[in-house]
Amino acid sequence: MDIITNLLAGFGLAAPAGLNAWLPLLITGLAGRFNFIKLNAPFDILTNTWVLVLLVVLLTIEVFADKIPAVDSINDVIHTVIRPIAGGILFAAQSGMIGGIDPVFSFVLGALSAGSVHVVKAGARPLVTATTGGLGNPLVSFVEDIISALGTILALVAPILAAILMGSILAVAAWIIWRWRERRKRRRQAQNIQSP
Repeated sequence: MDIITNLLAGFGLAAPAGLNAWLPLLITGLAGRFNFIKLNAPFDILTNTWVLVLLVVLLTIEVFADKIPAVDSINDVIHTVIRPIAGGILFAAQSGMIGGIDPVFSFVLGALSAGSVHVVKAGARPLVTATTGGLGNPLVSFVEDIISALGTILALVAPILAAILMGSILAVAAWIIWRWRERRKRRRQAQNIQSP
């Protein structure tokens, strides 16, 4: 695998961690545990039974916390650090499977990838809350969990396709948020002009 393919594969695996930190780590750990992939040290710790149990517990907490309006925003604040770290670990683990990329550089790229997705996710959640009165938050969170799981599985099976898919989803979400904010800005400006 050449360096460009390796980078795309790393992005494809790290980006889903920006939506849900624990799900990609759990899926990757289980894939390693059942010999679907080979995780080199130190990333093979993800296959440890106790680590997998801890990931299930943390995933359960996040899944429920992310479905409750207001609590989901607190969850996003807490995960502002956790999701990029998870992305860094996943990118470095993926590049360690194949080799050819410095682990520190891989970690930074993964953290940036997951962090970018997290910023869009955290920026979109207030939009969902405002437009649906919080009723849409559980549905959006469920869709994010599905995208995170499918993106991770796809990254393990077809990494380049996963990178393209995650990049496309990120671009569309960023565009929607930008459009929504521009409309709000124009509305405020129009209201200010109409006010004496």
